[in-house]
Amino acid sequence: MKVRLAYGRSGLDIDVDPRTATVVEPVHHEAAPDQSAVLRAALRDPVAGPPLRERVRPGQTVAISACDGTRPQPRHLMIPAVLDELDGIVRLEDVVILVATGTHRGNSEAELRAMFGDEVVDTVRIVNHDARDAGQLTWMGTYGKDVPVWLNRAWVEADVRITTGFVEPHFFAGFSGGPKLVAPGLAALETVLVLHDAARIGDPRATWGVIHGNPVHDDVRAIAEATGVTFALDVVLNRDKDIVAAFGGDLLPMHAAATAAAKRMAMRPVPAPFDVVVTTNSGFPLDQNLYQAVKGMSAAYQVVRPGGTIVCAAECRDGFPDHGSYREVLASAASPQALFDDISARTETVPDQWQVQIQARIQSGSRVVMHTGFLSDADLATAHLEQTRDISATVAEALAAAGPGARVCVLPEGPQTIPYVDGARS
Repeated sequence: MKVRLAYGRSGLDIDVDPRTATVVEPVHHEAAPDQSAVLRAALRDPVAGPPLRERVRPGQTVAISACDGTRPQPRHLMIPAVLDELDGIVRLEDVVILVATGTHRGNSEAELRAMFGDEVVDTVRIVNHDARDAGQLTWMGTYGKDVPVWLNRAWVEADVRITTGFVEPHFFAGFSGGPKLVAPGLAALETVLVLHDAARIGDPRATWGVIHGNPVHDDVRAIAEATGVTFALDVVLNRDKDIVAAFGGDLLPMHAAATAAAKRMAMRPVPAPFDVVVTTNSGFPLDQNLYQAVKGMSAAYQVVRPGGTIVCAAECRDGFPDHGSYREVLASAASPQALFDDISARTETVPDQWQVQIQARIQSGSRVVMHTGFLSDADLATAHLEQTRDISATVAEALAAAGPGARVCVLPEGPQTIPYVDGARS
């Protein structure tokens, strides 16, 4: 049978034998009939606390945090909805939109126009957060488990601070959205390095769908709560990246409601581990680079048997990428196990080591084969990875090598679906 994988902008078909294959997808939900109306309702009838308009006074300055271009947030709908609620109370010249890049690169003007729409770009100041620019940052104090916190100065100095994001399971923070739009989104590199140190990332509770008791998310929440968010707006999306539901209000109650909805949609049980798992990174914009594709690998790793094979389809049009330290860290040891051991023993965090730490753990326990459109076999070899041009053939070969009764799981939407072995989690 043919299975359509989310890959780049156009998708990719593979053939699998229905007698050996299990396809695991998110529980599909239709988009809200009127997505703008759903957003408006979340702003006016929040989960907790008063409506947005009641939290803002004339003459105040407003900062709005939004996801960067590697995330499929429907910014073109969410930001205008927020601006409409602010209309008549604050002036557009007193509003700044901060692209919560974390340690990622800033987005170009063309990307910003694609993300927000021409009208927003032409009428509202938009700033790419830069975690490495001391001039953008201000010291806030130490929060959580000894996390030194510097945040974006424009965010801190605004009278009104609004987060906007989308919620899905996250491979070490538990869930995206909510407080992550403050830290790491608007934090200094030094803050991000502590939040992503080897001890936190290596904790077994730093995983998909776990928030409370997760050392990463516990500190992320502590930072956002202590430094203050006026109003938070999150959405849950379907496989087409359309809005299914929207949640607004006080940050933590809002995020709890959104994560409960995302968990029902995205986390799916399977009866037993598989010999082969085919995954993606949910297509564009999430599969722009290999760094992001680690999330797809991690989703597959939840249900692959020890020593099994993961095949990950990610277009990687942005390469590794070339910015940041990810590629350099990947090439710093002779094998995935050596990488994992080296990073796990570190007391000082190197940028991007967290992604390599998770990738190395996956590769130490399973064979990982990539299908990309923009990375060569030699490129992937430096990351200790193989490449296949024919996913269907690679799956058939891996199943044959595994022996009689071998089975394959296909995750067409990658980390939009987080499978788990039934009974392996509460």
